[in-house]
Formats: sequence, C-alpha cells, structure tokens
Amino acid sequence: MARRHRGLWLGGGIVALVLLLALAGPLAWTASPYEQSLTLRLQPPAFLGGDWAHPLGTDHLGRDYLARLLHGARVSLMVGIGAVLASGAFGIGLGLVAGYLGGRVDAAVMFLVTVRLALPIILVALAVIGLVGATLPVIMAVLGGLLWDRFAVVTRSLTLQARDRDYVLAARAVGRSDAGILLREILPNLAGPVTVVATLEMANAILLEAALSFLGLGVQPPGASWGLMIAEAKDFVFFEPWLINIPGLALFALVMGINLLGDGLRDLAGGGR
Repeated sequence: MARRHRGLWLGGGIVALVLLLALAGPLAWTASPYEQSLTLRLQPPAFLGGDWAHPLGTDHLGRDYLARLLHGARVSLMVGIGAVLASGAFGIGLGLVAGYLGGRVDAAVMFLVTVRLALPIILVALAVIGLVGATLPVIMAVLGGLLWDRFAVVTRSLTLQARDRDYVLAARAVGRSDAGILLREILPNLAGPVTVVATLEMANAILLEAALSFLGLGVQPPGASWGLMIAEAKDFVFFEPWLINIPGLALFALVMGINLLGDGLRDLAGGGR
C-alpha cells in the first residue's frame, strides 16, 4: 500500500521540497546569485558563526551562496526533466514499434540499442558538448540523446507481451489501425513501468549534468549549477569545506529522493509494500 511505503513518501517529499525551493525560493530570497563583492568573500554560513544576511555564506567571489543554491536547483531540475522528456519520447517510440512489429524492425531497433550501450555516455557527452558548445539546451539535447535505451528496452519487452492480449486482439478485430492500437490500447498500460524508468533516468541526467559542469563543459560561469559550485569550491576544500558540502549534500538529497520515489513506484507497480 502507498500509505505504508516510507521510501515512496520520503522520496516524494524530498523531490517536492526541492521543486518548491527551485520555483518559489528565488522569489522569496531575492539576493542575486551573480552579484560579486570581494569584501564579503568566503563568509561562513550563519550556523557556523556567519551573518544571517547570507544564511549559507558567500563564495570566493562574495556571491550569496543560498541564492546560487536555489538557482542551481532550477538548473538540475530543468536538465533532469528536459533530458527525460527527450529520451523518453524517442525510446518509447522505438520500443513500441519494435515490440509491436517485430521481425526486421525489432532487430534494427535492438541493434541501435546495442550500439548505444557500447558508447560511454560521459565521453560522448564531453566530445559533443565540446564541439557544439556548453549551453543548457545543448546539454539537455545531448543527455536526451544518450539516455533513451532503457525506455526502449522496457517498452519493447512490455509491448511484446501486450500485442497478443485480448484487448489488443479485440481492437484489431474491429478494424482499429496499428497506430490507434499502439497509442490507445498499449501505451496507456505502460505508464507505470515507464514512470519508474523516467525517475531513474532523471537522477542519472542530474548527476551527468553535475559531472559535466564540474569538468567545465556544463553550465558556464557565472551561471549557477551545483556541479559548477563544487568545481569552484575544490580549491578551498581544506579551508572552507562547507563550500563543497552544501551543494554536494543538496545534490545527494535530490538524487536519493528521486531514487526512493522510483523504488516506491516500482514496488507499487509490482504489488510490493
């Protein structure tokens, strides 16, 4: 039961909290994430003896860390959602066609899946973004083009099982087109498993964006990204560890929340508690 699944509620609560902070936080905390003040640089958070004017302190350029954290949450969620929408649309489409038609179409799709699995995601993303440019739309497009394989495999497997079910045979008997059967009969029954895959890939996309930003090919300065914040703070890790701990913990919490949410949805779809 959903009420008794603690992981589902905990994960959903974390994701909802981050989403609320990303949407409403910058409206409530109006400090600029880009304004620099070298006279205020490296102020510690208020809970470590700093000034409540900057509750999470300031970075090496005197920028408000809370403002940058809130704007970084927006970037992470935008990349995660954008990459999942792009990869999901492509992967689900391929999986539906492969599972329903079978034969050579299925073989061709599985060949594409094999090729994708042979490509290391982070290296391909680094190469493409290095050539095209490190902008947010490019990052979302590249990650969307590299994270579709799970959608395709899961959708294909479920479509293979569904195409011989009674409701599909009945729809075919009354003359419904193949497109109508795929969109109206089979696709709605895949919502649960596909949602679980989407949560897993969203967490993966957020981590990949943070890794790209840390390596200098993600969000560019003076933009606010959790991966970029960690990269900018690495020179101060022994002197001001909170500069890395704050965005690192935020990234950990969001990814953990998404994974807990996905695990809970999987358990519910499988009849688990």
